[in-house]
Parts: sequence; C-alpha cells; structure tokens
Amino acid sequence: MSLSRNEPDAPRTAILLSVYNGERFLLPQIQSLKTQSVAPIDLWISDDGSSDGSGEILAETERQWDKGACHLLTGPRDGFAANFRALLANPDIGADYVAFCDQDDLWDEDKLAAALGWLAGEDPKTPALYCTRTRLIAEDGSLLGHSPLFPRTPTFQNAILQSIAGGNTMVMNRAAHELMREASRRSDFVSHDWWCYMMVTGAGGRVHYSPEARIGYRQHGCNLVGANSSWPARLRRITFLTKGGFQGWNAQNLAGLRACWDLLTPDARNVIERIEQARSGPLPKRLSALWKSGAYRQTVYGDIGLYVGCIINRL
Repeated sequence: MSLSRNEPDAPRTAILLSVYNGERFLLPQIQSLKTQSVAPIDLWISDDGSSDGSGEILAETERQWDKGACHLLTGPRDGFAANFRALLANPDIGADYVAFCDQDDLWDEDKLAAALGWLAGEDPKTPALYCTRTRLIAEDGSLLGHSPLFPRTPTFQNAILQSIAGGNTMVMNRAAHELMREASRRSDFVSHDWWCYMMVTGAGGRVHYSPEARIGYRQHGCNLVGANSSWPARLRRITFLTKGGFQGWNAQNLAGLRACWDLLTPDARNVIERIEQARSGPLPKRLSALWKSGAYRQTVYGDIGLYVGCIINRL
C-alpha cells in the first residue's frame, strides 16, 4: 500500500496534540508534523488553559495547516492525562490511524510512515498499536542518548505492571482507537500511553515495539514525564516504590481495568485477579499469586523490584 502524500486514497491519520503553556517548543514540533511524508493528517489540538503564547501559535497553525483538517479544542484543565483522555474519548475523532503528540518533541519525517507501514499489515479488525524507543535530545536539539531498549515481548503480563513506550511514539489503528475511546469513556488513567498498552494487549490486540527511534524526545526543566534511564531516575523510582506511589498507580490501573472487564480476554482477567491477590493477604500467598500471574518487567532489575514490592506490600 502506498503511503505517499500524493496518493488520493491514502489512509487518514489523526494526530492528538495536548498543549499547555508550550510556546517555547511548540512551533518546531508543529513544523515537524508538517514535514511528515504521509497525508492526509488531521490535527486535533486540545489546549488545557495555556496562559503563554501557545494560543497565538495554535491559531496560526489552524489557518495554515494544509495537510488535512485542524481542530482546536478546549481541554478539561485537569492535567495532561485528563487532557489526553478528553481527546481519546471524543466521539467526533475518526481516522484510519491515530497518533499521540506532545508539544515539545521533534518528529523524523518518516515517523508516521514507519508506523503506518507496520499497521497496514495487521488485521484491521484487531486492535494494533505501534510504538518505539526515543532519541533523547537537549533543549537545543542536540543528542543526549536514547531511551532504554526493552528486549522482552510486549504482552498484557508486562503491561499490567510497566509501560514500555512514550505516548509520543504511539500510533494505533482504527480498531485500537475505538477500543480506547470506549475504555477512556469508562475510566480515567495514570497516563495515556500505559493505558493504551494495557487495554490493547488486554483485549487481545497486537503491540509492536520498534527499536528504531524516529522521534527526538526533548529533555528540559518543564518535562512532566522525562527520561528514566539515569541512576538518579532509578533511585527516584526506588523511593517512589517504597513510599507507595507505585501501589497507588496500580490501584488506579486495576480499577480502570475492572471498569472495562467485558472488553478484556479471559486470560487478561485471570492475570488481573492474580495481581489483585498479590496486593493483599499473607506474604506466601502474595508471592504465589504474583508468580502465577506471569507478570514481568523488561529487565532483571525491574523483576527484582517487582518482587521486592510484593514482599514489602507496596505492589
């Protein structure tokens, strides 16, 4: 299937862009969307109450966008997760493919083309999600490194306890988008990327994690969620675990999955029940339930942390 911008019957892609006080890097990000090698592309932009110059940049983008339609929406003003939830649950958004977009990254010209190339080969009736690792870039765009390369297969047993890719790398087919619209209508979530990974795998869908980075993930002082591969970041995660932060996230995710019970496969429901058992009761039963769930993280250290969390009852 041709993905050329000149192909009249090319699949339509919707980009969901969340914005909040993003004027500093917003224009370069939008420019990198303009240079994508596929079209048509519709922009759905939710401004979550910006007080800087973002509004002017978005108004100019709406006037000049010529790759498809451009829609400016008002966000719920309740943080980035709620803003993406409003976009995901929006019944007016429909496309063959749907991508998330942050306000401060830089996309390679072939970012969408690579995603659509894989998604086009999947059964359109089955939810499918494409994601990748990222290049980490400084404020000036210079290369800092790469996000961790996760080697293990993306499955629900991993998704229930770990998010492996940023939403800024994710593109989904129509079946996955329809699944996420319904799931997001029913429940809030910790983060849109983790929620998509859980729901698509939990519903029996397919997830492809590409080792090839096609996005510059900008690191700066205003990042809400930054890179997590440094030793200071690892230490912060250990502290977060011991203080119960991870436990709170899991409680929210499990409640969301329960709200979407009928959308999940029997195998996914069994994993959920095992994880719930691993979060309460005597230690031997908790450890047994965690083991029987088959849940895992992507690294040895991650797996060790998982069982430590179970032992100290912070899962």
